Amino acid sequence: MLNFELYNPVNYVFGKGQTEKLASLIPANAKVLLAYGGGSIFKNGVHAQVTENLKGFEVVEFGGIEPNPRFETLMKAVEIIRNEKITFILAVGGGSVIDGVKFISAAVNYQGDAAEILRKRILFTDVSQVIPFGTVLTLPATGSEMNSGAVVTINATQEKLTLGGSALFPKFSIVDPTVITSLPKKQLQNGVVDAFTHVMEQYLTYTHDALLQDRIAESILQTLIEIGPDVVENPSDYKLASNFVWSATMALNGLIQKGVPSDWATHMIGHELTALYEIDHARTLAIIGPNLYRVMFETKKDKLAQYGKRVWHIEGNSTEEIAEQAIEKTVAFFHTMGMKTKLSENTEDYAKTADFIVNRFEERGWKAMGEKQNITLEKVREIVELSY
Repeated sequence: MLNFELYNPVNYVFGKGQTEKLASLIPANAKVLLAYGGGSIFKNGVHAQVTENLKGFEVVEFGGIEPNPRFETLMKAVEIIRNEKITFILAVGGGSVIDGVKFISAAVNYQGDAAEILRKRILFTDVSQVIPFGTVLTLPATGSEMNSGAVVTINATQEKLTLGGSALFPKFSIVDPTVITSLPKKQLQNGVVDAFTHVMEQYLTYTHDALLQDRIAESILQTLIEIGPDVVENPSDYKLASNFVWSATMALNGLIQKGVPSDWATHMIGHELTALYEIDHARTLAIIGPNLYRVMFETKKDKLAQYGKRVWHIEGNSTEEIAEQAIEKTVAFFHTMGMKTKLSENTEDYAKTADFIVNRFEERGWKAMGEKQNITLEKVREIVELSY
Protein backbone atom coordinates (compact mmCIF):
# COMPACT_ATOMS: atom_id res chain seq x y z
CA MET A 1 0.00 0.00 0.00
CA LEU A 2 1.29 3.47 -0.87
CA ASN A 3 1.92 6.08 1.82
CA PHE A 4 -0.95 8.53 2.27
CA GLU A 5 -2.49 11.26 4.36
CA LEU A 6 -6.25 11.35 4.87
CA TYR A 7 -7.77 14.74 5.68
CA ASN A 8 -11.45 15.50 5.20
CA PRO A 9 -12.94 18.14 7.54
CA VAL A 10 -16.38 18.36 5.89
CA ASN A 11 -19.36 18.23 8.23
CA TYR A 12 -21.58 15.97 6.10
CA VAL A 13 -25.21 16.46 7.13
CA PHE A 14 -27.29 13.73 5.51
CA GLY A 15 -31.00 12.94 5.35
CA LYS A 16 -34.54 14.22 5.12
CA GLY A 17 -35.22 17.72 6.41
CA GLN A 18 -31.60 18.53 7.20
CA THR A 19 -31.81 21.95 5.54
CA GLU A 20 -33.49 23.08 8.74
CA LYS A 21 -30.05 22.97 10.38
CA LEU A 22 -28.65 25.59 7.99
CA ALA A 23 -28.77 28.56 10.36
CA SER A 24 -26.80 26.68 13.01
CA LEU A 25 -24.08 25.71 10.52
CA ILE A 26 -23.28 29.19 9.17
CA PRO A 27 -21.19 31.44 11.44
CA ALA A 28 -23.24 33.97 13.40
CA ASN A 29 -23.29 37.46 11.89
CA ALA A 30 -22.00 36.19 8.55
CA LYS A 31 -22.85 38.13 5.41
CA VAL A 32 -23.79 35.41 2.95
CA LEU A 33 -23.51 35.12 -0.83
CA LEU A 34 -26.19 32.62 -1.92
CA ALA A 35 -24.85 31.11 -5.17
CA TYR A 36 -26.85 28.88 -7.48
CA GLY A 37 -27.34 27.88 -11.11
CA GLY A 38 -30.07 28.28 -13.68
CA GLY A 39 -33.15 28.50 -11.53
CA SER A 40 -34.25 24.91 -10.91
CA ILE A 41 -34.05 25.58 -7.18
CA PHE A 42 -36.99 27.95 -7.57
CA LYS A 43 -39.12 25.28 -9.26
CA ASN A 44 -38.38 22.49 -6.79
CA GLY A 45 -38.82 24.62 -3.69
CA VAL A 46 -35.19 24.42 -2.52
CA HIS A 47 -34.67 28.18 -2.85
CA ALA A 48 -37.66 28.89 -0.63
CA GLN A 49 -36.50 26.28 1.85
CA VAL A 50 -32.98 27.72 1.99
CA THR A 51 -34.00 31.36 2.26
CA GLU A 52 -36.48 30.50 5.02
CA ASN A 53 -33.61 29.01 7.00
CA LEU A 54 -31.36 32.00 6.26
CA LYS A 55 -33.62 34.46 8.02
CA GLY A 56 -31.53 36.59 10.34
CA PHE A 57 -28.57 36.66 7.95
CA GLU A 58 -27.77 39.39 5.46
CA VAL A 59 -27.94 37.61 2.10
CA VAL A 60 -26.83 38.64 -1.39
CA GLU A 61 -27.91 36.32 -4.21
CA PHE A 62 -25.87 35.33 -7.26
CA GLY A 63 -27.50 33.08 -9.86
CA GLY A 64 -26.58 31.86 -13.31
CA ILE A 65 -23.60 29.60 -12.61
CA GLU A 66 -23.57 27.32 -15.64
CA PRO A 67 -23.10 23.59 -16.00
CA ASN A 68 -19.32 23.41 -16.45
CA PRO A 69 -18.98 26.76 -14.65
CA ARG A 70 -17.42 29.58 -16.61
CA PHE A 71 -14.47 31.56 -15.30
CA GLU A 72 -16.00 34.71 -16.75
CA THR A 73 -19.26 34.25 -14.83
CA LEU A 74 -17.52 33.34 -11.59
CA MET A 75 -15.38 36.48 -11.69
CA LYS A 76 -18.60 38.53 -11.48
CA ALA A 77 -19.33 36.84 -8.17
CA VAL A 78 -15.77 37.53 -7.02
CA GLU A 79 -16.35 41.25 -7.60
CA ILE A 80 -19.63 41.15 -5.68
CA ILE A 81 -17.91 39.53 -2.69
CA ARG A 82 -15.16 42.13 -2.72
CA ASN A 83 -17.56 45.06 -3.05
CA GLU A 84 -20.17 43.78 -0.60
CA LYS A 85 -17.63 42.45 1.91
CA ILE A 86 -19.20 39.00 1.92
CA THR A 87 -17.82 36.69 4.64
CA PHE A 88 -19.45 33.33 3.76
CA ILE A 89 -20.64 31.64 0.56
CA LEU A 90 -23.47 29.12 0.35
CA ALA A 91 -23.49 26.97 -2.78
CA VAL A 92 -26.95 25.59 -3.54
CA GLY A 93 -26.82 23.21 -6.48
CA GLY A 94 -24.91 20.33 -7.99
CA GLY A 95 -21.25 19.83 -8.72
CA SER A 96 -20.97 22.73 -11.14
CA VAL A 97 -22.27 25.27 -8.64
CA ILE A 98 -20.11 23.84 -5.85
CA ASP A 99 -17.04 23.77 -8.10
CA GLY A 100 -17.74 27.35 -9.12
CA VAL A 101 -17.97 28.42 -5.49
CA LYS A 102 -14.61 26.77 -4.74
CA PHE A 103 -13.04 28.91 -7.45
CA ILE A 104 -14.83 32.03 -6.18
CA SER A 105 -13.62 31.27 -2.65
CA ALA A 106 -10.02 31.02 -3.86
CA ALA A 107 -10.10 33.98 -6.26
CA VAL A 108 -11.41 36.70 -3.94
CA ASN A 109 -8.10 37.30 -2.15
CA TYR A 110 -5.82 36.10 -4.96
CA GLN A 111 -3.26 38.69 -6.01
CA GLY A 112 -2.86 38.79 -9.78
CA ASP A 113 -4.70 37.29 -12.73
CA ALA A 114 -7.21 34.80 -11.29
CA ALA A 115 -6.93 32.66 -14.44
CA GLU A 116 -3.50 31.63 -13.12
CA ILE A 117 -5.30 29.65 -10.42
CA LEU A 118 -6.48 27.31 -13.17
CA ARG A 119 -3.63 27.45 -15.64
CA LYS A 120 -0.95 26.95 -12.99
CA ARG A 121 -3.01 24.47 -10.94
CA ILE A 122 -2.35 26.44 -7.77
CA LEU A 123 -3.12 24.54 -4.57
CA PHE A 124 -4.78 26.48 -1.75
CA THR A 125 -3.75 25.22 1.70
CA ASP A 126 -4.14 28.31 3.89
CA VAL A 127 -7.75 28.72 5.02
CA SER A 128 -7.11 32.36 5.92
CA GLN A 129 -6.62 33.11 2.21
CA VAL A 130 -10.02 31.84 1.06
CA ILE A 131 -13.65 32.68 1.79
CA PRO A 132 -15.34 29.91 3.81
CA PHE A 133 -18.31 28.20 2.19
CA GLY A 134 -20.89 25.51 2.70
CA THR A 135 -23.13 23.59 0.31
CA VAL A 136 -26.70 22.42 -0.05
CA LEU A 137 -26.52 19.62 -2.61
CA THR A 138 -29.32 19.36 -5.18
CA LEU A 139 -27.74 17.08 -7.81
CA PRO A 140 -25.57 14.12 -6.75
CA ALA A 141 -22.81 13.13 -9.16
CA THR A 142 -19.44 14.74 -8.60
CA GLY A 143 -18.72 14.29 -4.90
CA SER A 144 -17.77 17.97 -4.83
CA GLU A 145 -19.80 18.32 -1.63
CA MET A 146 -17.14 16.35 0.25
CA ASN A 147 -13.88 17.04 -1.55
CA SER A 148 -11.60 20.00 -2.24
CA GLY A 149 -11.28 19.75 -6.03
CA ALA A 150 -13.06 21.66 -8.77
CA VAL A 151 -13.22 22.03 -12.54
CA VAL A 152 -13.80 25.39 -14.22
CA THR A 153 -14.01 26.36 -17.90
CA ILE A 154 -12.30 29.43 -19.33
CA ASN A 155 -14.81 30.18 -22.06
CA ALA A 156 -12.60 32.54 -24.06
CA THR A 157 -10.05 29.80 -24.77
CA GLN A 158 -12.27 26.71 -24.45
CA GLU A 159 -10.11 25.36 -21.62
CA LYS A 160 -11.54 23.14 -18.89
CA LEU A 161 -9.09 23.20 -16.00
CA THR A 162 -8.82 22.14 -12.36
CA LEU A 163 -8.06 23.69 -8.99
CA GLY A 164 -7.99 22.48 -5.42
CA GLY A 165 -6.15 22.27 -2.13
CA SER A 166 -6.97 21.45 1.49
CA ALA A 167 -8.32 24.95 2.13
CA LEU A 168 -11.14 24.36 -0.37
CA PHE A 169 -13.16 21.75 1.50
CA PRO A 170 -16.70 22.90 2.29
CA LYS A 171 -17.25 23.72 5.95
CA PHE A 172 -20.43 21.67 5.75
CA SER A 173 -22.61 19.97 3.16
CA ILE A 174 -26.32 19.39 3.60
CA VAL A 175 -27.39 16.36 1.58
CA ASP A 176 -31.12 15.57 1.47
CA PRO A 177 -31.78 12.66 -0.91
CA THR A 178 -35.38 13.75 -1.47
CA VAL A 179 -34.21 16.65 -3.67
CA ILE A 180 -33.54 14.27 -6.56
CA THR A 181 -37.27 13.65 -7.01
CA SER A 182 -37.65 16.66 -9.30
CA LEU A 183 -34.52 16.06 -11.38
CA PRO A 184 -34.85 15.29 -15.10
CA LYS A 185 -34.10 11.70 -16.07
CA LYS A 186 -31.05 12.77 -18.06
CA GLN A 187 -29.44 14.38 -15.02
CA LEU A 188 -30.02 11.28 -12.94
CA GLN A 189 -28.48 9.12 -15.66
CA ASN A 190 -25.49 11.46 -15.76
CA GLY A 191 -25.11 11.33 -12.01
CA VAL A 192 -24.93 7.55 -11.88
CA VAL A 193 -22.40 7.31 -14.72
CA ASP A 194 -20.31 10.17 -13.36
CA ALA A 195 -20.05 8.52 -9.95
CA PHE A 196 -19.34 5.12 -11.54
CA THR A 197 -16.48 6.52 -13.61
CA HIS A 198 -15.03 8.39 -10.63
CA VAL A 199 -14.63 5.02 -8.94
CA MET A 200 -13.15 3.44 -12.06
CA GLU A 201 -10.50 6.16 -12.35
CA GLN A 202 -9.25 5.29 -8.87
CA TYR A 203 -9.77 1.54 -9.09
CA LEU A 204 -9.11 0.33 -12.64
CA THR A 205 -5.33 0.65 -12.71
CA TYR A 206 -3.21 -2.38 -11.82
CA THR A 207 -3.35 -4.99 -9.07
CA HIS A 208 -1.80 -3.94 -5.75
CA ASP A 209 -1.83 -4.71 -2.02
CA ALA A 210 -4.48 -2.21 -0.84
CA LEU A 211 -7.17 -4.84 -0.33
CA LEU A 212 -9.70 -2.73 1.58
CA GLN A 213 -9.67 0.15 -0.91
CA ASP A 214 -10.44 -2.28 -3.73
CA ARG A 215 -13.30 -3.86 -1.80
CA ILE A 216 -14.83 -0.47 -0.97
CA ALA A 217 -14.51 0.64 -4.60
CA GLU A 218 -16.11 -2.58 -5.83
CA SER A 219 -18.99 -2.17 -3.39
CA ILE A 220 -19.73 1.32 -4.72
CA LEU A 221 -19.67 0.02 -8.29
CA GLN A 222 -21.99 -2.87 -7.41
CA THR A 223 -24.38 -0.53 -5.62
CA LEU A 224 -24.55 1.83 -8.60
CA ILE A 225 -25.14 -1.09 -10.98
CA GLU A 226 -27.89 -2.41 -8.71
CA ILE A 227 -29.76 0.86 -8.15
CA GLY A 228 -28.78 2.99 -11.15
CA PRO A 229 -31.50 2.03 -13.64
CA ASP A 230 -34.18 1.98 -10.92
CA VAL A 231 -33.35 5.33 -9.33
CA VAL A 232 -33.72 6.99 -12.73
CA GLU A 233 -37.26 5.61 -13.01
CA ASN A 234 -38.20 5.95 -9.33
CA PRO A 235 -36.30 8.87 -7.80
CA SER A 236 -38.94 9.29 -5.09
CA ASP A 237 -38.04 5.87 -3.65
CA TYR A 238 -36.02 6.93 -0.60
CA LYS A 239 -34.05 3.68 -0.40
CA LEU A 240 -32.84 4.16 -3.98
CA ALA A 241 -32.29 7.89 -3.64
CA SER A 242 -30.34 7.72 -0.39
CA ASN A 243 -28.04 4.94 -1.62
CA PHE A 244 -27.44 6.78 -4.89
CA VAL A 245 -26.56 10.05 -3.17
CA TRP A 246 -24.23 8.40 -0.66
CA SER A 247 -22.53 6.34 -3.39
CA ALA A 248 -21.87 9.50 -5.42
CA THR A 249 -20.28 11.16 -2.40
CA MET A 250 -18.19 8.10 -1.51
CA ALA A 251 -17.00 7.80 -5.10
CA LEU A 252 -14.97 11.00 -4.83
CA ASN A 253 -14.53 12.07 -1.22
CA GLY A 254 -10.92 10.85 -1.25
CA LEU A 255 -11.29 7.64 0.74
CA ILE A 256 -10.89 5.04 -2.01
CA GLN A 257 -7.98 6.96 -3.57
CA LYS A 258 -5.75 6.70 -0.50
CA GLY A 259 -2.82 4.32 -0.73
CA VAL A 260 -3.52 3.31 -4.34
CA PRO A 261 -2.53 4.43 -7.85
CA SER A 262 -5.09 6.35 -9.90
CA ASP A 263 -5.55 7.17 -13.56
CA TRP A 264 -7.75 10.25 -14.42
CA ALA A 265 -6.83 10.25 -18.13
CA THR A 266 -10.47 9.52 -19.04
CA HIS A 267 -11.44 12.74 -17.27
CA MET A 268 -8.64 14.74 -18.86
CA ILE A 269 -9.74 13.71 -22.35
CA GLY A 270 -13.43 13.93 -21.51
CA HIS A 271 -13.08 17.51 -20.28
CA GLU A 272 -11.87 18.49 -23.73
CA LEU A 273 -14.98 16.99 -25.37
CA THR A 274 -17.17 19.05 -23.04
CA ALA A 275 -15.18 22.21 -23.76
CA LEU A 276 -15.36 21.58 -27.52
CA TYR A 277 -18.90 20.30 -28.00
CA GLU A 278 -20.81 21.00 -24.76
CA ILE A 279 -21.41 17.27 -24.31
CA ASP A 280 -22.48 16.53 -20.74
CA HIS A 281 -19.48 15.60 -18.61
CA ALA A 282 -20.75 12.13 -17.70
CA ARG A 283 -21.48 11.37 -21.33
CA THR A 284 -17.92 12.20 -22.34
CA LEU A 285 -16.70 9.72 -19.73
CA ALA A 286 -18.94 7.00 -21.19
CA ILE A 287 -17.47 7.74 -24.62
CA ILE A 288 -13.81 7.73 -23.59
CA GLY A 289 -13.56 5.29 -20.67
CA PRO A 290 -14.18 1.96 -22.44
CA ASN A 291 -11.90 2.91 -25.32
CA LEU A 292 -9.13 3.90 -22.95
CA TYR A 293 -9.44 0.44 -21.38
CA ARG A 294 -9.18 -1.11 -24.86
CA VAL A 295 -6.13 0.88 -25.92
CA MET A 296 -4.38 0.33 -22.56
CA PHE A 297 -5.53 -3.27 -22.34
CA GLU A 298 -2.12 -4.86 -21.76
CA THR A 299 -1.36 -2.77 -18.68
CA LYS A 300 -4.90 -2.86 -17.30
CA LYS A 301 -6.00 -6.41 -18.14
CA ASP A 302 -5.23 -7.90 -14.71
CA LYS A 303 -7.33 -5.28 -12.93
CA LEU A 304 -10.01 -5.50 -15.61
CA ALA A 305 -10.23 -9.22 -14.93
CA GLN A 306 -10.48 -8.64 -11.18
CA TYR A 307 -13.24 -6.11 -11.84
CA GLY A 308 -14.98 -8.54 -14.17
CA LYS A 309 -14.91 -11.39 -11.64
CA ARG A 310 -15.83 -9.42 -8.53
CA VAL A 311 -18.24 -6.80 -9.86
CA TRP A 312 -19.84 -8.57 -12.84
CA HIS A 313 -19.30 -12.20 -11.71
CA ILE A 314 -17.79 -13.10 -15.09
CA GLU A 315 -16.27 -16.52 -15.57
CA GLY A 316 -13.82 -17.25 -18.35
CA ASN A 317 -10.90 -19.35 -19.49
CA SER A 318 -8.26 -16.63 -19.32
CA THR A 319 -7.47 -13.22 -17.88
CA GLU A 320 -7.80 -11.71 -21.33
CA GLU A 321 -11.23 -13.21 -21.95
CA ILE A 322 -12.62 -12.01 -18.63
CA ALA A 323 -11.07 -8.55 -19.10
CA GLU A 324 -12.59 -8.16 -22.55
CA GLN A 325 -16.01 -9.22 -21.29
CA ALA A 326 -15.70 -6.73 -18.41
CA ILE A 327 -15.27 -3.88 -20.89
CA GLU A 328 -18.33 -5.01 -22.83
CA LYS A 329 -20.37 -5.28 -19.62
CA THR A 330 -19.37 -1.73 -18.77
CA VAL A 331 -20.48 -0.44 -22.17
CA ALA A 332 -23.76 -2.32 -21.85
CA PHE A 333 -24.34 -0.73 -18.43
CA PHE A 334 -23.68 2.72 -19.88
CA HIS A 335 -26.23 2.00 -22.61
CA THR A 336 -28.74 0.91 -19.96
CA MET A 337 -28.11 4.26 -18.28
CA GLY A 338 -28.99 6.11 -21.48
CA MET A 339 -25.46 6.87 -22.66
CA LYS A 340 -24.41 7.06 -26.31
CA THR A 341 -20.89 5.72 -26.23
CA LYS A 342 -19.58 6.96 -29.57
CA LEU A 343 -18.54 10.55 -30.25
CA SER A 344 -20.30 10.44 -33.64
CA GLU A 345 -23.58 9.77 -31.80
CA ASN A 346 -23.14 12.97 -29.81
CA THR A 347 -21.87 15.42 -32.43
CA GLU A 348 -21.40 15.57 -36.18
CA ASP A 349 -18.31 17.79 -35.96
CA TYR A 350 -15.79 15.25 -34.68
CA ALA A 351 -13.34 14.60 -37.53
CA LYS A 352 -10.50 16.74 -36.14
CA THR A 353 -11.12 16.06 -32.46
CA ALA A 354 -8.03 13.90 -31.94
CA ASP A 355 -5.77 16.51 -33.55
CA PHE A 356 -7.20 19.27 -31.37
CA ILE A 357 -6.88 17.35 -28.10
CA VAL A 358 -3.38 16.05 -28.81
CA ASN A 359 -2.18 19.54 -29.76
CA ARG A 360 -3.72 21.06 -26.65
CA PHE A 361 -2.17 18.43 -24.37
CA GLU A 362 1.20 18.96 -26.03
CA GLU A 363 0.96 22.72 -25.43
CA ARG A 364 0.26 22.08 -21.74
CA GLY A 365 3.07 19.57 -21.42
CA TRP A 366 0.68 16.71 -20.70
CA LYS A 367 2.73 14.05 -22.45
CA ALA A 368 2.58 11.20 -19.94
CA MET A 369 -0.69 10.35 -18.17
CA GLY A 370 -2.34 7.48 -16.36
CA GLU A 371 -1.31 5.42 -13.34
CA LYS A 372 1.93 4.37 -15.03
CA GLN A 373 2.49 7.59 -16.96
CA ASN A 374 2.33 5.48 -20.10
CA ILE A 375 -0.65 7.15 -21.78
CA THR A 376 1.36 9.13 -24.30
CA LEU A 377 0.05 11.60 -26.84
CA GLU A 378 0.05 8.78 -29.39
CA LYS A 379 -2.14 6.73 -27.07
CA VAL A 380 -4.44 9.73 -26.54
CA ARG A 381 -4.88 10.00 -30.28
CA GLU A 382 -5.66 6.28 -30.53
CA ILE A 383 -8.19 6.48 -27.69
CA VAL A 384 -9.99 9.47 -29.21
CA GLU A 385 -10.05 8.06 -32.74
CA LEU A 386 -11.34 4.71 -31.43
CA SER A 387 -14.16 6.69 -29.76
CA TYR A 388 -15.45 8.13 -33.07
